[in-house]
Amino acid sequence: MSNDFYYKFINPEGALADFVESIGMFHNPSDAPKEVVVLPDGRVDLFFVKSGQAPLQVMLIGLETEAEQRSIPPQMLVFAISFKPLAVEYILQAPIAGFLNSATDLPDDFWGFNEDDLKDFDVFYKKATEKITTLLPQEADERKRMLFNLIYTSKGEMSVKELSEKVFWSSRQINRYFTQQLGLSLKAYCDILRFRTSLEHIAQGKLFPELNFTDQSHFIKEIRKFSGVVPKELSKNKNDRFVLLSVLKEK
Repeated sequence: MSNDFYYKFINPEGALADFVESIGMFHNPSDAPKEVVVLPDGRVDLFFVKSGQAPLQVMLIGLETEAEQRSIPPQMLVFAISFKPLAVEYILQAPIAGFLNSATDLPDDFWGFNEDDLKDFDVFYKKATEKITTLLPQEADERKRMLFNLIYTSKGEMSVKELSEKVFWSSRQINRYFTQQLGLSLKAYCDILRFRTSLEHIAQGKLFPELNFTDQSHFIKEIRKFSGVVPKELSKNKNDRFVLLSVLKEK
């Protein structure tokens, strides 16, 4: 982690774990912008952003399918809730298919948050977990819960056919659900999770496929598809450009 860019993420436990992957923050305290590359990670992010004297901005970021170069302005502070896809239906209660690879602005008082909540991470974490807990469904479709658990535990390596058979839900219906709620197919989502798992290996210096890629050529092609660069360049992570890779390396 570079000295001029700070980040912290906590993975909630218990009932929240089915819906929330992490709650965290990142901060660029320097007087210069921080150039980063955002990589697809299969998460839906709710950002609370404070930059300079500008008012608090709240935005919901849809799933990403490609790398994107971004510039984090000086003094920008972001608190983030990173949701698993199951939260789209049950916690956010609105499809995000309309902003794949993009974001939508939300009211600046969304969920009752304000600028004071961004002064202390522990305060933000407590308020976020309490709010999400009130939104937890009394009952969720067990097929969907099982489906996402299998997708995550298999790191995106199970085929659509196998997933369909295990949760007793037709692949056609699953893909319709994914397309309507998230804006992409089940296979496309699994490919993103497999890429993200590969980043964990690359962060450890493993530049050959550890997962079920056909061969080294296929592995390189998939990594380049989602990151824009080959595994060797990713592993160098010059200037901590690839923030997700930096976070995984810290684990």
